Amino acid sequence: MHRILRKIVAAVILMTGLLVVEPALAQKSGGVLKIYHRDSPASMSILEEGTNSTEIPMMGVFNNLVMYDQHVAQNSLASIVPDLATSWSASEDGTQLTFRLREDVKWHDGKPFTAKDVKCTWDLLTGKSSEKLRLNPRKSWYGNIADITTKDPSGNKRAIWRIGIR
Repeated sequence: MHRILRKIVAAVILMTGLLVVEPALAQKSGGVLKIYHRDSPASMSILEEGTNSTEIPMMGVFNNLVMYDQHVAQNSLASIVPDLATSWSASEDGTQLTFRLREDVKWHDGKPFTAKDVKCTWDLLTGKSSEKLRLNPRKSWYGNIADITTKDPSGNKRAIWRIGIR
């Protein structure tokens, strides 16, 4: 009898505690990202570093054009979802990918994110920019990219960029 009474009291205390605890707060912009990390990265440049020591902590800081749906257990072409891109399409012959970018994205200084920004990044990655990365551990991944072009017919509102593939 005492055992059953203890279980009931424990359940009542647990339920009371759950009612008192505030629900999780919605995400807010700004603040401090705290993350445990086993290493001290050489830099925070995800373009110039090739290890998880940089990639993992910086994933919460940078966006991607597209990414894999985090709620799907196994990545596939079908689980690619938009992030900075709103849509994308491939040409019939498979030699061009065209991306339409979100209109509501701004840099930390308030300037709009445009197709020119995407081109600048890809020119750095492929070595076609006058500026150079200190290190470029993934440059060989992009050897089949022929060119990056931008098309922005109405200012920054419909930023489009295209990858030409060899």
